[in-house]
Amino acid sequence: MKKINPLLTIPYYLWIGLFVIAPVLLIVYYSFIDIHGNFTLSNYGNYFGSGKYLMMTFNSFLYAFIITFFTVLVSYPMAYFLTKLKHKELWLLLVILPTWVNLLLKAYAFIGIFGIDGSVNHFLSFFGIGPKQILFTDFSFIVVATYIQIPFMIMPIFNALEEINPSVLRASRDLGANEWQTFFKVVMPLSMNGVKSGIQAVFIPSLSLFMLTRLIGGNRVITLGTAIEEHFLVTQNWGMGSTIGVVLIVIMFIVMVITGEKRGINR
Repeated sequence: MKKINPLLTIPYYLWIGLFVIAPVLLIVYYSFIDIHGNFTLSNYGNYFGSGKYLMMTFNSFLYAFIITFFTVLVSYPMAYFLTKLKHKELWLLLVILPTWVNLLLKAYAFIGIFGIDGSVNHFLSFFGIGPKQILFTDFSFIVVATYIQIPFMIMPIFNALEEINPSVLRASRDLGANEWQTFFKVVMPLSMNGVKSGIQAVFIPSLSLFMLTRLIGGNRVITLGTAIEEHFLVTQNWGMGSTIGVVLIVIMFIVMVITGEKRGINR
């Protein structure tokens, strides 16, 4: 195996140190500082002893789970269908193209779509259904968040499906399995690593959404991301905001461990 020059790894370690480790250490440090700049453990006591923060944590988990569930529900069949197309790379590019558009622009586009005078209400009017308050609801928030996260779920699933050896599928059919049995007994188990990677890419960011909760949820959707924004930008209580950030980091680490690829030892 070719050895890598240690000097070439310096930029990598600098990047990790400056933009990953250092910010995390700063967040941990500020989580032990109160609003007056004094060392304290009260931030953690307030978090775990407050029903408000515990409810925010539950809401964050609930919304992240729902968004991830519907994202998998839409993305897996779409990724599977893409692998069967002739120009699949081109179609995959069209699927991930919306990720190049600024998130704020997409949010404002959905404000126009779901608004009282938006296209959805105009469509409903053809069926005699009066204007409905679709915007600033849990429904609109989940729909928009799911739409935005879909490309990040499709890509790892698509790659996992593409890596399946066609000879394995032929062997399954040669042994008498029909299309459905091959899909459920062979394709799905072999593509689970892609699903797990997609869950990491969707569930973890969904825990800390805050822009969409403002623009689409209209502050009716409260998550830990919203609380962090409030503490850093409004109340200026960086200690409490950092405490919530530390809790989120721990939760994200646990999710990564649970959904991580299990590597067995070959004997």
